Amino acid sequence: MAKKIIFMGTPIFAVPILKSLYQNGYPISVVYTQPPQKSQRGQKINKSPVQGISETLNIDFRYPKTLKDNDEEYNFIKNLNADLAVVVAYGQIIPKKFLNLTKKGFINIHGSILPRWRGAAPIQRSIMELDNETGISIMKINEELDSGPVSNTFKINIDYNSNAQEISEKLSLLAAEKILDIIDDVLEDKVKFIDQDHSNATYAKKIDKAEGKINWSDKAINILGKINGLFPTPGAFFNFNGERYKILKAEIGSGEGKVGEVITDKLEIACSNQSIKILEIQRQGKKPQKIAEFLLGSKIKKGSVISNV
Repeated sequence: MAKKIIFMGTPIFAVPILKSLYQNGYPISVVYTQPPQKSQRGQKINKSPVQGISETLNIDFRYPKTLKDNDEEYNFIKNLNADLAVVVAYGQIIPKKFLNLTKKGFINIHGSILPRWRGAAPIQRSIMELDNETGISIMKINEELDSGPVSNTFKINIDYNSNAQEISEKLSLLAAEKILDIIDDVLEDKVKFIDQDHSNATYAKKIDKAEGKINWSDKAINILGKINGLFPTPGAFFNFNGERYKILKAEIGSGEGKVGEVITDKLEIACSNQSIKILEIQRQGKKPQKIAEFLLGSKIKKGSVISNV
């Protein structure tokens, strides 16, 4: 008898995993995702990437605002009599009473090497904190955030030039491959889930846009970690003459000068040590530009000082 699987996910990170399961013959009974969101100007309704691929693959989907105290969804999942739920960046806490509604429980594919970086923004935090590796963890969900026992971790390296978008894509494709190696064993109770060492837990809190503000008094390597960790959104930025500039790509230079000073005519900015060479930038309200194009009309010249305000 075919197994019944529930999939829960929302962002683009979850899409390759859903596609992998579907294309390899695993029957997805229903997909849960976050509701469509209105654009900032309210003119457009944006579906989640997971809703989009569910429509393409003709998989039934649901998008309740919340599962908390939601008897309709509780009864729906209960009546499915599903074997397993696979959760990938769903964006909601699964209430405790839901966790026993499938025969083999709920497993989560999390974008870090647990117990490091539990929470909402593990990929961004690992880059911002200059970790040299990250990965995915496959864990059983319990009532505490990302604290359930782990069956498998798979690691990749992070180099100083890797940004959050690139690492997210690598981890998503890795997860899409590795879930196929273990899902049958999960369904057949052949996987051993091992408790995390909770004393080593760290938390990746949700990113606040204000965290993107660059402090030029910091070390260049920390500033580069912020630039890469917050790409593409919300982005690392500085203000100059009342306008905001988002740095999209940069590298560390060896120049020296007053903190925040533009020390070359190619927009290299001095930090507390070394410097940041900006390679791609986006002026507020404008399109992204390579630095050579940007400098043609820029008011930021050699000798300018960019404050931390």
